[in-house]
Amino acid sequence: MTEAPTGLTGAEVAARVADGRVNDVPDAPVRTVPQIIRANVFTPVNAIIGTLFVLILVAGFPADALFAGVVVSNSVIGIAQEVQARRTLDALAVLSAPKARVRRDGITSEIGVSGVVADEILELAPGDQVVVDGDVMAASGLEIDESLLTGESDPVEKRIGDRVMSGSFVSAGSGLYCATHIGAESYAAKLSEEARRFELAGSELRHGVNLVLRWLTFIIPPASILLLLRQLDTQDRWQDALQATVAAAVAMVPDGLVLLTSLSFITGVIALARRQALAKELASVELLARVDTLCLDKTGTITTGEISLSRIEVVGDSDEDDAAAVLGALGASDPSPNATLAAIVEHYHAPEDWHATRTLPFSSARKWAATEFGERGTYYLGAPDVLFDADDHDERAQAEAAAATGLRVLLVTRSDDGWHDQELGSSRTPVCLVLLEDTVRPDAPEIFAFFKEQGVQLKVISGDNPATVAEVARRAGVDGADTWVDARTIPDDPDGLADQLETTTVFGRVTPHQKRAMVHALQSRGRTVAMTGDGVNDVLALKDADMGIAMGAGSSSTRAVAQLVLLDNRFATLPRVLSEGRRVINNIERVANLFITKAAYAVLLTALVGIAGSPFPFLPRQLTLIGTFSIGIPGFFLALAPNESLVRPGFLERVLRFSLPAGTVAGAVTYVLYEWVRRLDGVTLAEARTAATVTLLGIGLTILVLISRPLKPWKIGLAVAMAGLYAIVMAIPFGRNYFELDLPTGEAWLGVACATLVGSVGVWIASRLFGPEDRGRAS
Repeated sequence: MTEAPTGLTGAEVAARVADGRVNDVPDAPVRTVPQIIRANVFTPVNAIIGTLFVLILVAGFPADALFAGVVVSNSVIGIAQEVQARRTLDALAVLSAPKARVRRDGITSEIGVSGVVADEILELAPGDQVVVDGDVMAASGLEIDESLLTGESDPVEKRIGDRVMSGSFVSAGSGLYCATHIGAESYAAKLSEEARRFELAGSELRHGVNLVLRWLTFIIPPASILLLLRQLDTQDRWQDALQATVAAAVAMVPDGLVLLTSLSFITGVIALARRQALAKELASVELLARVDTLCLDKTGTITTGEISLSRIEVVGDSDEDDAAAVLGALGASDPSPNATLAAIVEHYHAPEDWHATRTLPFSSARKWAATEFGERGTYYLGAPDVLFDADDHDERAQAEAAAATGLRVLLVTRSDDGWHDQELGSSRTPVCLVLLEDTVRPDAPEIFAFFKEQGVQLKVISGDNPATVAEVARRAGVDGADTWVDARTIPDDPDGLADQLETTTVFGRVTPHQKRAMVHALQSRGRTVAMTGDGVNDVLALKDADMGIAMGAGSSSTRAVAQLVLLDNRFATLPRVLSEGRRVINNIERVANLFITKAAYAVLLTALVGIAGSPFPFLPRQLTLIGTFSIGIPGFFLALAPNESLVRPGFLERVLRFSLPAGTVAGAVTYVLYEWVRRLDGVTLAEARTAATVTLLGIGLTILVLISRPLKPWKIGLAVAMAGLYAIVMAIPFGRNYFELDLPTGEAWLGVACATLVGSVGVWIASRLFGPEDRGRAS
């Protein structure tokens, strides 16, 4: 590298700050507090409920406006939770945000990206994200991966004067560059803010909920108009007709579904944040729940990532003094040593009479580094199976024996010929083997046992020697680690690669582009793939995986592209992360069953009453009572309950297969009971409506029990408590008067009991015939 410039002076930096020539990164596209308020208040559901609130007041029944409380609860809870989530994620994102190493007054310091000024001199090292656009001023084997920007698969070598683009990252080498485009003009503004993004991203679950809402927006208006016209024909007063129409419309709106969906997502993100896991978008929670295949890099995930030198073994005619001198010189030749070279530097110091004339830093793609020392020749450091010549049989066996013990093995070779266009020089002579230790995380066996129990397949894909990777994986308790495959022998075609992945767990000598290809191959077979990694060689796979998981201590480039960052570097957080995702998604499905069943029986009742022209079976306040005790309150508890069942695709299909038959049975049985009671001698309309209310509530509690399976004491207690609360309402004169609950005759009560029993059995049979086969597996 040429002599490095000293960078800007303090006065020059101050002058640029005063002129506003700073890297003012635009605020991330998060919602401000006013925007959060508007987004949670002015929703389609709130608009419908608000309109119905106005209509019921116009009709002159303010006591029936109780349902409007959902607008207040939806808005207040939604606003409070989103504000809390935003603050939590903003605080964590500071820890994950990329940093810039700048050179000022000849001193290197690390600052926030927003502190970079125009004409700043910045340093680059392997794994660094290029944070602003600029021109290269010095380079030592500098290779920039621009695949995230241009799609170009191979790293681009950069020389003095070449341009580097923000958003790319350093795959090998080191260098300096001068900032030319900063602030909003820099692509880095988009990428660096990604760590602070908080949005309701698209997902299968949200798509299903929104699809149901769209269907209902087409169903509710014509059904309500039909009912209103029929009620105007049969009722003496238009106010009573409007009251009945509002009651039907309120029941058809799944008013709490959107709130509980968003609330579950947000509480999931906050729960992850409390475990120092930064989810960059709400959809991350759902993706975590759907993961069925976890791809792991060895270093930093299975192992602690703290590499130490175990020993060296000389080979050939070399002695330990020669090997020590070579290692010291190699360590001193790289201005930005990686973890492996840093471990060597700690033990071997640079000899004074060795001078590097040319260097080529280590690359994960080629698996070796090289330094030319004038007349002393060229020395290579890298993977033994890449650097050995064909006739190095004894030395190769020695390296393989060491690798089989789980040690990481590197080879130093010497050649009189230098490298040419990144091609190895000929006639290389082995000097020594470098044996490195990387400790397996003590909790790794327990973690991998958990993933096995949860049905998550593991794939260990590493750039290290496959025998070393397999031994480390075996010690960590990974199933299938007894056999391994060298990635240099795997098929290039996607189908062949997918077939290989179906039968193999451990892969070694995997290049960065092969890691990405493996992710694609698994996805082609319907897998939902998570990829964990901490190094620059993991960036491409992290970016393309369904769920990219980076370590907080990893490179800035991995943190920038990952959807989840483990800020405390604890791999043990992953089981908790998976459990949190499954809890959220499974519970939202449970709650959706309740709300869509309610919409289904409301639509059926509206149609039946519209056709028959009879008075509507419920007042709006009575439907609010039913919804509160059979859906609203229990739905809140179910949404937050533990649930680690495996999540599968087909959310909307499963919900509809349960909810539509259950809602049909509940609506039909309740309507038949209502019409029968209404025709009994001496029974008033109020008494018939009370009978219908009790019947529908009873069937609703049965539905609550069915979607809560497998039953636990607290779930049974929840249903009993809801029935008890309703009984209290009926026992208190104020409750009976407010909700207009007139106790019917003994004959009517017999009919209520029979209808509730028939409806409950009918819902159970419908769930067996039409519902998902594994309903009982939910926690």
